[in-house]
Amino acid sequence: MKKNIVLFVLFILPIVAYLFFASGVNGFTKLPTLTPNTADFGNWQSLDGQKVTLNGKVTILGFMGTELLINRGNLFNLNQKIYQRYHEFKDVQFVMVCPTGTEKDAKKVVDALGAFTDVAQWRFVFASPVEIQAYYNQLKLVEKLDDKLGTPKVYIVDKKRNLRGRKLVKDAKEGYSTFHPAELSNEMLDDFKVILYEYRAALKKNNNATRKI
Repeated sequence: MKKNIVLFVLFILPIVAYLFFASGVNGFTKLPTLTPNTADFGNWQSLDGQKVTLNGKVTILGFMGTELLINRGNLFNLNQKIYQRYHEFKDVQFVMVCPTGTEKDAKKVVDALGAFTDVAQWRFVFASPVEIQAYYNQLKLVEKLDDKLGTPKVYIVDKKRNLRGRKLVKDAKEGYSTFHPAELSNEMLDDFKVILYEYRAALKKNNNATRKI
């Protein structure tokens, strides 16, 4: 009996553990809410002139700051690792908050992405520095915006405007760094799949599964 236990610990248990972690699937059955009922954008101007709202959308939310062109590589990482997989879902949008005055830079980024991507779900909204800081503050995030009003991280906001993420033992996984493609491919992709699964499961339960989500 002891021999069987030893063999299990030495050989079987490591294989089971490896398969669990190698699966790349978030262990959460539901991604926790970090900040409930976040604010919407109101009447902020958008790049295409259309109103942008968080209501009824799964949103990847980012803050680009005034150095949008300098940090455009982060958006290309996000585009390749996440956007390209899910932009066909009409209930998904990628919203970047930028300071007023960076509209031309945003247009250059969208045009560059448009050379090889359907950019319909990329949205850019513009507000004053005071408005951006106030909006970011109400998200109740630990990390702060830099002095350019930007951050390399993006955040997941669900259809009810709840900020979602991982609640870890000592802290929380609030956002995902677009500077590191591996983080997008692993942690963010796993968590985004969990969000989409929540809505797909609800739609199937109601016999209303569509291409939206």
